[in-house]
Amino acid sequence: MALAVLLPSLRAYVRQRDRLAELRADAEAASAEVADLEAELARWDDPAYVIARARERLSYVLPGETPYRVIDPETATGAPDPVVEPDAPAIRDGAPWYSVVWGSLENPEGG
Repeated sequence: MALAVLLPSLRAYVRQRDRLAELRADAEAASAEVADLEAELARWDDPAYVIARARERLSYVLPGETPYRVIDPETATGAPDPVVEPDAPAIRDGAPWYSVVWGSLENPEGG
């Protein structure tokens, strides 16, 4: 009789202890992630880090530097695309700017 009374309580105790261990592990993982994000945020306060990231991700160069872009010949396929200059829009001599804008709205093809 005592076993029938204690068994469900013991089973609930073990289940709750396992759940508590899972929640503690989740809390530790979340606090580690918060610490990593705070460290990353603190790095952005350093001007040297900001400059390094801009140079790396956006290919920025400082004045006086010559930028080079190296392309791996094994990954490049075909001939490089030629630079195509867009057709310059026709400028109407003597026409005010607003009439040129209005004309481009009436005829977007430029003709």
